Amino acid sequence: MTAPQQVSDSHNKQVRRGMYLLPSLFTVGNLFCGYACVMYAMRGDLATAAPFIGIAVILDLLDGRIARMTGTTSAFGVEFDSLADVVSFGVAPAVLAFAWGLSELGRWGWTAGFLYLTATAIRLARFNIQTGAQTDKRYFIGMPSPAAAGVPAATIYFYPYPLIGTAQAMAAIAVVVIPALLMVSTIRFRSFKTLNLGWDRAYIKLLGFAALIVVIATEPRIALVIIAYTYLVSAFVGMAITRLRGRRPSTSEA
Repeated sequence: MTAPQQVSDSHNKQVRRGMYLLPSLFTVGNLFCGYACVMYAMRGDLATAAPFIGIAVILDLLDGRIARMTGTTSAFGVEFDSLADVVSFGVAPAVLAFAWGLSELGRWGWTAGFLYLTATAIRLARFNIQTGAQTDKRYFIGMPSPAAAGVPAATIYFYPYPLIGTAQAMAAIAVVVIPALLMVSTIRFRSFKTLNLGWDRAYIKLLGFAALIVVIATEPRIALVIIAYTYLVSAFVGMAITRLRGRRPSTSEA
């Protein structure tokens, strides 16, 4: 082998290693965001802590997509991503909600936070074993953990003031228990990876995405809480529409 070929092969190996490393870098960023959220929540800086979960959601979407685009998916990447998600979408929201209001409920607050963390771990484990199964790619079975984490994160970002008293602390119970139950449920939530709105031109999709970014940038507190709860409610709206369609009489019966 000539010297130029050796240099070329060495360069190609470095490029391949860099491509395999790139998705993991996004996963590390996701993990850091979960850690930062916990640190700021423990200091009582809820307005700073909550957005880190939103950043973690974006990084979590990017690492998987980049791995698929570059053909660098691996068993290590799957496990690493799941472990990071447990921190960012399990531990961080639970600690954030505890600092927000669960602490007012004593042991019941601890219990609610641990219930949410356990539901997140179960949801991620179930997702991993269903990845290779023949499932409908248009839907998630159970609420995805990033979307579930977005509920307490968006709520606390919208109202970043500590809850005082048992009556107010019940709101903290709701924002962790409801997503926890939805994560381990069998309710179908729409996956936007395969969503087709019927628009043939790509620039229309880009325009819609740009409009969404503008809305979030203009009124982030209001926009994010609306997005989080709209997705939560969308599963029940879909269930209602499906049942109504099933009850309609067919043409022959009519």
